[in-house]
Amino acid sequence: MRRRPTGLLFVVLLLTSVASSAFCDREDIHASAELVQPLLAGMKAPDFSVRDVEGSGIEFGADAMDRPVVITFFRGGWCPYCNLHLAELRKAEKQLAEMGFDIWFISIDRPELLLDSLDNPETGYTVYSDADLDATRAFGLAFKVDEATITRYLGHDIDLKEISGRDHEVLPAPATYIIGSDGIINFAYINPNYKLRLHPDVLLAAARTYRNDEDARLIRLRKKTLEN
Repeated sequence: MRRRPTGLLFVVLLLTSVASSAFCDREDIHASAELVQPLLAGMKAPDFSVRDVEGSGIEFGADAMDRPVVITFFRGGWCPYCNLHLAELRKAEKQLAEMGFDIWFISIDRPELLLDSLDNPETGYTVYSDADLDATRAFGLAFKVDEATITRYLGHDIDLKEISGRDHEVLPAPATYIIGSDGIINFAYINPNYKLRLHPDVLLAAARTYRNDEDARLIRLRKKTLEN
């Protein structure tokens, strides 16, 4: 039975100005992390393609899901905050798997760097490359890194063009999504501040809410009211 996409739980720390975003599309490459236009809870997940560590193409279809999935967009293995976050989320990995979730991590790292660049490549996650920005743009998370930041990164031997194998110098605003087996986004956390990441306890609480159908409480309450 398909779950109804109403009454969905979400945590979003990025509120985009409607006025400033009216003249650009969600899938644009935005001027900064603060200006991205992410998909939110209640919306349909997009179809997209990424590549695995071998470079093979992987297609995601929202209408062809067998299991719910937790997808986290991270900047790359070169980012110390991303490595800390991946290590922290390992605490939730077993419980998410027991609840029936697939766990995906997506970065702009080219396939051959996906695992080598991580502090701990022995992870149970599935890590994918979105160097072509298909997923990042589809979720409305893509932004152009400014020249000052690019120069600063190069001073630390971080070359975004070399890391992605592409010429775009684009990163995703860090984000975590829970997508239900019906293809509807059930939970979304997006934060333009890459130093602030979703706590694993919050993610587990959202996953349990999805699994227990607690987000549909108002639907049940309304139905019960009408029956009485």
